[in-house]
Amino acid sequence: MDKKRIAVLTGAGISAESGLKTFRDSDGLWEGYNIEDVATPGAWRKDPQLVLDFYNMRRKNVADVKPNAAHYGLAELEKDFDVTIITQNIDDLHERAGSTHVIHLHGEIFKMCSEKNKNLTCEIKDDIKIGDLAEDGAQYRPFIVWFEEPVPKIEEAIPFIQNADILVIVGTSLVVYPAAGLVHYAGRDIPKYIVDKKIPYTSSVHNLTSIEKPATEGVGVLKKILLSL
Repeated sequence: MDKKRIAVLTGAGISAESGLKTFRDSDGLWEGYNIEDVATPGAWRKDPQLVLDFYNMRRKNVADVKPNAAHYGLAELEKDFDVTIITQNIDDLHERAGSTHVIHLHGEIFKMCSEKNKNLTCEIKDDIKIGDLAEDGAQYRPFIVWFEEPVPKIEEAIPFIQNADILVIVGTSLVVYPAAGLVHYAGRDIPKYIVDKKIPYTSSVHNLTSIEKPATEGVGVLKKILLSL
């Protein structure tokens, strides 16, 4: 018997419980920086060293934290379901928890790419430095989708949403587009579940069950529901 297909859209809320700050803190800053100073193409052109310093620190932050119960809970669903994780997060906590099919919409902190060709990538565990050059001779930059840049992985993610038997949303505010728009590709009548400590506005999503709990608790509740279907 074929396993039911679950598409899971995750956001910063799932990693926050591992100790990673979201950039949408109440003051609008991300680790004390204005987004436009460290996470746009203009910032890279203006001060690449500042951008590298910022993401080098993010890389250290991610290396220092561990997956939490929500990451592990989603990974464990693979025993009973065909699961695709579509994440807005740049960390690798889903993979470390055991998820085997993860699409990173906004890039990956442990990769770098040529500033001229994002398809030229390689892994990076330490710092990226000015003078670190890709094979095309261009400076390496973080393999991150910055604000004002296209999100090519959206096209890869859409079919998994369209073909899902169940849609799960965990720890995302559903305000960052185009990622937030993915929910509208799901079949109207398939069951949908949202886990968040503060459920966002979702009146346009049909057949939705809300689990208003932090991700670490809510995924546990979700698992019991899914396994009873």
